[in-house]
This record gives sequence, structure tokens and C-alpha cells, in this order.
Amino acid sequence: MPLLRIPTISSRTGLNRRSFLSLMVWAGLFSFSSEPAIAAVGAISSGERSLSLYNPVTKESFDGVFWRSGAYDAEALKNINHLMRDTYTGSVKPIDIDLLDLIFAISKELNPQRPFHVICGYRTPETNALLLKRDKRAAKNSYHMKGQAVDIRIPGLKTSTLRRAAYKLKKGGIGYYPWRRFVHIDVGPVRYWNA
Repeated sequence: MPLLRIPTISSRTGLNRRSFLSLMVWAGLFSFSSEPAIAAVGAISSGERSLSLYNPVTKESFDGVFWRSGAYDAEALKNINHLMRDTYTGSVKPIDIDLLDLIFAISKELNPQRPFHVICGYRTPETNALLLKRDKRAAKNSYHMKGQAVDIRIPGLKTSTLRRAAYKLKKGGIGYYPWRRFVHIDVGPVRYWNA
């Protein structure tokens, strides 16, 4: 991708017609951006997406880059898939990269000082059936079984703050479980619920 050059104004030459027109074009482009201009430039220049995850059941963690220069890192994805496995059966399933990108977007919004705690990532159909027996409110066709959902919390951060950050992105499903201190996010259709 070519480097973006924003025009500068020299103190010696002042603002000439070409500099003025160039600045107006840049101002117009930034005004139509869906993100603040600084965030857009930062996203272009960083070239990396990273996550900090912790599984409180297994005591395993992942803290690193999972996407760099336009490509997903296979080893990082393998480690994330393992961390987010079904902890009842040990079964591993590839976690949807759109879900990882969503967690990353929430992380950019919140800039947390602690890792996301993964309460539940992938869930086998057998584990899901067990949960349905215990709690009839559990989803029969849960996105957890597709590797497209995760229940998360950030220690020291209010669950309502985490939910609000996810809600601002307007992507996928968001379930709010304040009594269990986690937020469910998935990459299915946009919908919201409180439990």
C-alpha cells in the first residue's frame, strides 16, 4: 500500500493555491471517514492486530500478534484455538477469524490493562446439550458450537462497560450476563439480549 502523504505548509512560502486545494481534499476525505482520521491513519500504519487472552479454567494465556501485514499468523491461530477449546472435552475447533477481529476491535475501543478472560469459547454439541439440561435459557444452536462465539470479561472493568464497547461496534450478537460477570459476543446476526 503506498504511503499516504498529507501536505504541509512551509513557513517560508505560506499557503499557496496548490497547498490549499490539497488540504481541502484531505479534509474532505477525513470528514467522510467512518472512523476518526487519527484512528484510520493508525490502523493503516500499524499493520498488526494483537490480542491478550487468558483462560481462567486452564490457566493458559495468549499475548501476541495474530494478524500482520495483511495475513493471519497460522501459529498464533493454532495457539488461540487451543486456548479457546471446549474445556469439558478438550476438543479444539478453529475459531472464526471474524470473531478474533471483533475481540480486537473491542480491545482497541477499551485499551484494557489486563487480558480478556475467556469464560467459554468453542463448545461441542455434547457440551452444549449438557448446558441445555442445566439451563433451559442456553441456545440450542449456539454459535459457540461453530467457533463463532465467546463469553468474555476483563477483570477490574465493569461488565456494563465491556457490553457498551461491543454494542458501539454494531456487529453480531451481544448477550449481557451481569450476574455471571461476562458478556457473550458472536459473529452471527446483529441482536442483543440480557440474561
